[in-house]
Amino acid sequence: MSKLVIVESPSKIKSVKKYLGNDYNVMASKGHVRDLPKSALGVDVENNFKPQYVNMADKKTLIKELKEAADSSEMVYLATDPDREGEAISWHLAQILKLDMNAENRVYFNEITKTGVKNGMSNPKKLDLDLVDAQQARRVLDRIVGYKLSPFLWKKVKSGLSAGRVQSVALRLIVDREREIEAFIPEEYWSIEGQFKKDDNTFSAHFHGANDGKKITIHNEDEVNALIAELKASAYSVENVKKTKKKVQPAPPFTTSTLQQEASRKLGYTGQRTMKIAQQLYEGVAVDGSPTGLITYMRTDSLRISEEARQAVTNYVTRIYGNDYLPAKPRYFKSKASAQDAHEAIRPTDVELTPALVRAALTDEQFKLYSLIWSRFVSSLMAEGLNDVVSVDIVTDKYMFKASQTTMCFDGFTVLYQEGKDTVDDEKNYSLPPLKKGDELKNTKLTPKQHFTQPPARFNEATLIKALDEYCIGRPSTYAPILSNIMSKDYVEKIQKALKPTALGMVVTDLLKEHFEKIVDVKFTAGMEQSLDKIENGDTKWEKLLEDFYNDFENSLKIAETALGGQKVKVPEVESDEVCELCGKKMVIKNGRFGKFLACPGFPQCKNAKPLPEDEVKEPCPKCGGKLVKRKSKKGKTFYGCSKYPECDFTAPGIPTGETCSECGGYMIKGIRGKNYCINSDCPTRVEGRKKAEEKKKASPKKSPSKTKAKGKSNE
Repeated sequence: MSKLVIVESPSKIKSVKKYLGNDYNVMASKGHVRDLPKSALGVDVENNFKPQYVNMADKKTLIKELKEAADSSEMVYLATDPDREGEAISWHLAQILKLDMNAENRVYFNEITKTGVKNGMSNPKKLDLDLVDAQQARRVLDRIVGYKLSPFLWKKVKSGLSAGRVQSVALRLIVDREREIEAFIPEEYWSIEGQFKKDDNTFSAHFHGANDGKKITIHNEDEVNALIAELKASAYSVENVKKTKKKVQPAPPFTTSTLQQEASRKLGYTGQRTMKIAQQLYEGVAVDGSPTGLITYMRTDSLRISEEARQAVTNYVTRIYGNDYLPAKPRYFKSKASAQDAHEAIRPTDVELTPALVRAALTDEQFKLYSLIWSRFVSSLMAEGLNDVVSVDIVTDKYMFKASQTTMCFDGFTVLYQEGKDTVDDEKNYSLPPLKKGDELKNTKLTPKQHFTQPPARFNEATLIKALDEYCIGRPSTYAPILSNIMSKDYVEKIQKALKPTALGMVVTDLLKEHFEKIVDVKFTAGMEQSLDKIENGDTKWEKLLEDFYNDFENSLKIAETALGGQKVKVPEVESDEVCELCGKKMVIKNGRFGKFLACPGFPQCKNAKPLPEDEVKEPCPKCGGKLVKRKSKKGKTFYGCSKYPECDFTAPGIPTGETCSECGGYMIKGIRGKNYCINSDCPTRVEGRKKAEEKKKASPKKSPSKTKAKGKSNE
């Protein structure tokens, strides 16, 4: 009898099977197999919050196959993902397959490599029931909040809305930031740039303040003019020249949070897209025809690195860059106090598999993300960069100008990688001539410039994920779904890369803040995460956590219902500049099944509606010649559809070019960087089409050599 190994994703099957051999049968659960019912609360509140799990309807056939395979196997190993969610899935599988809960059959693959799989199989453990309880508490908690709070919003605002224990806090951060921006009053201030000359050398410096080093703020034009009059009449000399060496430290290797932030900054990827690609790299891609996991597990908050991986980087850097590019002593990074530290930081499984070496095996997006992970990891263990910094103070009898020049003298880790930034660095790097204390200078020009203080910037995906991480709201694996949820519910819209709350998002947040302060309180939510960690560590019972939360929550719900009664909260309509040609009223922007559109506020008397002007597409519908408009799916993905829907059902993920594909006759669509592609996914010009053609070719019986040769001659 063979041994059965159950992994979570079908993509792992081939890789794991390769490392385990023919004595093992590898199957996938394809995620969860049991969950709370969709049509009911599924939690017995009166009976210690007992969850009422049901087998998922779409997994009926799979569950049957898993049961049959388990019954015919001498041993069943549960090898779902090595995190809370994975532990819960293994526990559900053990329940369904009637496995011994005390058996040492839980294995962890922190990387899908020969070493990772063999180590996992060599060290089976019992199911970690504390980990299961922590996940169960989260699931039940989120179900109670979502199942009871969402209907409240349906009654008081509009149907189809949702509230969540974590997503509502994330939305509040965005709304609070928008309110800060709205309330912000800009303040005027001025700067002065001075131009100075020593011998034949001209250079610049900025006005700092008093010559004792205290900064002076210039508030208005009158002040700046009076100051310039004084400065023009002043004599200048060099008060101080300071030369220092400044070390520049590399960023630590990626955690889930920092990977999503950096992929957003440098690649423009959403958190969801980043995690999807990272999952593919973890599960394995075909390198030289052999399935290989390229990165370690990508859901982690730890900065720990194995000594084996550290040594591999040392060997690589020594060989490629030389000993000078290694730090004086090995660099270790400290994980934050709230880190679970269950896994290593995200790193390549084999540093010798450079991005260039595996390029042919990867899609463009896989290559970009792998390059980011590989470079960040290797650079984190390299020598620091070193800069020469020259700082100069220039004084009059009352005032001071400052300038500094930074010159790289050793690139160190920056030869390979530099971390992206969320904000622009305003500090100017001046070019300075040789100067020494006491040098007299001639002032040749004073240039005043008016400025206004700026409001705080709106969150983008990177900065919101950073804030969620810093506030300990949610866990790394939840950041991508949080953003997806608040976007799909029309609580937030993306303007370029900035996240702006809609009128609906602001109304919902205000309602929750008024009646459910704890649910949208940052500190309360962070404290709940810490309580879940205590359950995982065996320090708290999950039922007690739910009991403490539920009594207060249920009371708040009753008070809110009574306070609002039959009252409904109105969402303000956003008025556009477009005038209704039927009745003359200014049209308003509404949100419908396919995204935003213009509608007459006189509805139902006037039923005029049309696409937003910016959503109209110049190219006609290739199917019926009608107008094409930009739409959004329920998941927030942009697509283009015919305005005559449902009479015409044409949809496309991109704008049609008006041309047809030479291979299959399908419609051609505009792609990024000017590269157009066929709408038909089965077309041989598309990656999916080529894969299907190759699979079909492999599945079909091979022809005899003589027939193949004859066919070749006839084609000639």
